[in-house]
Amino acid sequence: MSIVFSCESPIYLKIYLRCDIVISCEYLRFRRKRQYLILSQEAKKKKRFVLKLHENTFFKKIGTERLKLLAVLLFFLFSGIWYSHSFATGALEMGTPASAEEITEQKAFIENKGKLPHAEYVTDLAHLHLNSGNWITFNNKIEYFNNGKDKFEALVQDIRNAKEYIHLEYYIWRGDRLGSRLLDELTKKAAEGIEVRILYDGIGNSRLPKNFFDQFHAAGGYTAAFLPRFVIRLNYRNHRKLAIIDGKIGYIGGFNVGDEYLGIVNRYGPWRDTHLRFQGDAVDQMQMRFIMDWNFTAKFGLIHLGEKYFPKKEQQIKGVRTQIVSSGPDTQWKNIRNGYFKMINEAESNVFLTTPYFVPDDGIFEALRVAALSGLDVRIIIPGNPAHFFVYWASMSYLGELLEAGVRVYQYEKGFIHAKVLTIDGTVSSVGSANMDIRSFDLNFEVNAFMYDAGITKILEDDFLRDLHSSVEITKEWYRRRKWWFKVREAIARLISPML
Repeated sequence: MSIVFSCESPIYLKIYLRCDIVISCEYLRFRRKRQYLILSQEAKKKKRFVLKLHENTFFKKIGTERLKLLAVLLFFLFSGIWYSHSFATGALEMGTPASAEEITEQKAFIENKGKLPHAEYVTDLAHLHLNSGNWITFNNKIEYFNNGKDKFEALVQDIRNAKEYIHLEYYIWRGDRLGSRLLDELTKKAAEGIEVRILYDGIGNSRLPKNFFDQFHAAGGYTAAFLPRFVIRLNYRNHRKLAIIDGKIGYIGGFNVGDEYLGIVNRYGPWRDTHLRFQGDAVDQMQMRFIMDWNFTAKFGLIHLGEKYFPKKEQQIKGVRTQIVSSGPDTQWKNIRNGYFKMINEAESNVFLTTPYFVPDDGIFEALRVAALSGLDVRIIIPGNPAHFFVYWASMSYLGELLEAGVRVYQYEKGFIHAKVLTIDGTVSSVGSANMDIRSFDLNFEVNAFMYDAGITKILEDDFLRDLHSSVEITKEWYRRRKWWFKVREAIARLISPML
């Protein structure tokens, strides 16, 4: 038995009908209103008002037709935001045929006071994500990468060894050396008859040459841009980074596809990031995430759920307990943000955070401050070489109160740090695409791995401590001595930070 979620599904049909009805109703309402104005006694007054408007120099310059066009563009600009949200919410919320049973069993285990190893609060965090439909997987082997060269060499080898299909989902796919090399490898596999699908963000890849994927398509490969580039989704972005090969290997983390991620672009210098390669049951969760995103976006090559895409995994003697957690406009709750919040609040010893963009909401900000005031070792690494200056200035505006509370903040100086990693107490960690900022919490489509394992958490913590040697600490004294114009631009950046 197989299930397909396509444009012909009731969910999509309902959305299309709703959109058509709304637009039709608005059009009819507009016509009726227009007729009413003409026939009513108020028509003369309104006509005089319109004539006065036309006497205005501004309206003369624009012209009636241009004014109409402007009104249409504004309608689609704002209605598009509603539309993409409604579309995503209806189309993406679903689970695997087996996930419901898994989630029910695990909830019952927790509610009956069953505890996961290492720390009692892990159960609460796991329960939080279970309520969002993310079951716990126990049978996982993880390989860790902190540089692009090793990560992409491993990915290329896995692509070459693929036997049935390759699914890739990246926010950015450059048309440079790395992007072209990876596409050549994928084109070869597509020519061999392997199913190859590439999902990329419509805005994140707006500069790709129009013919970039032509040879790949000719070989039988599929591509899809996540939501249109124009109007419909100016604000929502698919920021996820996933790769699934044969349903047995899955990649998740912070790397996109481009030369800068290899550390060979002078603008950024050496690139520091974090990515994970999974073998085990967590790959099924990554696969479901990709299938939902793909079937929501693609016009061709829709994926039917079946054993082919969810093969049985080899059992690991000691697997890493993991939940793959998604969040975005398609989820009811701010799943990843809530996971971060829960981790910080329940930490008992230390909180280590690495993020390229630090624009926290009030809850996260207060949780970090309270953790430091409670005597915990709270440390944060942000870039010293920012990719976006407005975001950097906004980040700096938050640091004063945190420093006063005892949080230690460092600027990474050895190139650009792009890792999104949170660890607590040496037992729990999170790695993925979500930054510690409002955009990732509210607007972006994100995916993270939450891991309940001392082994992988120690690896991530050790890397964090090594990064401190390549960082400069921001002291309270230095922060207080900032020039007044620094403070002004930081205040302005913070004011507009929700829009960054």
